[in-house]
Amino acid sequence: MSRRALRRLRGEQRGQEPLEPGALQFVLRDDDDAEEEGPKRGPGGRRPGGSGKEGVQVNNRFELINVEDLEDDPVVNGEKSDCVLTDAAVSGNKGRIQRGNPETKREGNVAKAAPLEQESGMEDIDRILERIEDGSGLSRPGPPPLSSRKHVLYVEHRHLNPDTELKRYFGARAVLGEQRPRQRQRVYPKCTWLTTPKSTWPRYSKPGLSMRLLESKKGLSFFAFEHSEEYQQAQHKFLVAVESMEPNNIVVLLQTSPYHVDSLLQLSDACRFQEDQEMARDLIERALYSMECAFHPLFSLTSGACRLDYRRPENRSFYLALYKQMSFLEKRGCPRTALEFCKLILSLEPDEDPLCMLLLVDHLALRARNYEYLIRLFQEWEPHRNLSQLPNFAFSVPLAYFLLSQQPDLPQHERSSAREKASLLVQQALTMFPGVLMPLLEYCSVRPDASVSNHRFFGPDAEISQPPALTQLVSLYLGRSHFLWKEPATMSWLEENVREVLQAVDAGDPAVEACENRRKMLYQRAPRNIHRHVILSEIREAVAALPPDVTTQSVMGFDPLPPLDTIYSYVRPERLSPVSHGNTVALFFRSLLPNYTVE
Repeated sequence: MSRRALRRLRGEQRGQEPLEPGALQFVLRDDDDAEEEGPKRGPGGRRPGGSGKEGVQVNNRFELINVEDLEDDPVVNGEKSDCVLTDAAVSGNKGRIQRGNPETKREGNVAKAAPLEQESGMEDIDRILERIEDGSGLSRPGPPPLSSRKHVLYVEHRHLNPDTELKRYFGARAVLGEQRPRQRQRVYPKCTWLTTPKSTWPRYSKPGLSMRLLESKKGLSFFAFEHSEEYQQAQHKFLVAVESMEPNNIVVLLQTSPYHVDSLLQLSDACRFQEDQEMARDLIERALYSMECAFHPLFSLTSGACRLDYRRPENRSFYLALYKQMSFLEKRGCPRTALEFCKLILSLEPDEDPLCMLLLVDHLALRARNYEYLIRLFQEWEPHRNLSQLPNFAFSVPLAYFLLSQQPDLPQHERSSAREKASLLVQQALTMFPGVLMPLLEYCSVRPDASVSNHRFFGPDAEISQPPALTQLVSLYLGRSHFLWKEPATMSWLEENVREVLQAVDAGDPAVEACENRRKMLYQRAPRNIHRHVILSEIREAVAALPPDVTTQSVMGFDPLPPLDTIYSYVRPERLSPVSHGNTVALFFRSLLPNYTVE
């Protein structure tokens, strides 16, 4: 290897060697190995047997920078050649015929490989982060992928930023135009992925929120948020303010604790009820920023290996803040970003799924036109999660196959296969959930044929006879996703399959009776996480189907339907209430001022 190649590998440059007397005037040569042999020049200053280049007299050593650049790149027809950026830089020149001086070609590859690697690293930062995590010696949790692809709950950083999606719709200039004035504003302590801090926010100071690693086992890492004593005092004041039913008390608390998460969540709901959507979204983003600043160094948003136990009250705020941010993103017209947030929530506790994100992920995937992801999720999780028993998956997956079959850029055989699969799955869905058809047609303002509406299988009895828990799931799905079926082509395809199902019913297909027995057995009562999801969704038809024991409870926006097996790390102190029940004046002041005491 030549000296030039060695210098480049070491990061050295010409002119870094110590200066000696008479060293400021010398002749630049191509062959550095001949420097120690002394000057051997022919007449006219040319090297004997050289390449024909004239020696360059240099009085300023910094001129060598430009001259060396000219030397490194071969010149073809008066222009620099890019032929060195070939597969040889990656494959190590295996199997290629070396022509000319091998040292020169190796030097060219070394010189070009570094910028090439930097460009590819800038384009895919997620891949770099994966290599860092793999090389750190930490186990990479999460379900192992069935193939070399990323697993189904992998979250991509770039899709957590709604600006990425908005730029695709409206262009970078329209999106970045609003952000330019903010660049010269207040500097925040760290870069975050979930949200971008704003100059209008209060100056950030650590509110006493932190995260610790509980344990690592079976490739998973279990974390928990922690409250310091100062934060616990703010939490107690917040609970008192909530009990007062006065939002202004929460505003007063935020003046002293501007990054108290539960206060931000509760006040965001109050602003949303007052139609102040901008302020409500701003408060949620501030809550996410506060929690992300408290992340443990080993906590990863993207790996799908980090777990947060929803039974711990300190962790619930993160779930709810992510859910509310996801809802705002969907309403803002960023379904792809909302899908990434949905995957993130699901990855925090996929087995228990405390917010029941499986009832929503199909809707977001269809809205984002990410049909392949929905199909892959269904194929990988159906064997152990029975996703086909949920009405939303039973109908959304065949719809995804059908929409794939409508894409003209797919080969004809793939489109035909997708349509056949879609027809088979939608017939199974109609057989399992016949009570979905008539409400769906009513939502889409479609009048069915008399042969369908008067049939005993799809008639009014189908909706009335289904269990209440199933009615709740159907109402949730239709209230959220009915507009996805309004296209004429989709309705025509659905009509064809409805007639196929009616023929199977009239023919006495045993699958019809088996599905009826399964409906009666499986949908006796919905679990608590589904009730929690219905409350958060705020879909009127689904909320109206909630059982009375849920609707009669007091539901708080910062903690709807807390788990019955909650794990408390600290207990709220009992409030001092020395007010006598017989003191009428004291009771009157107590009703006006919940914080009132005789003292």
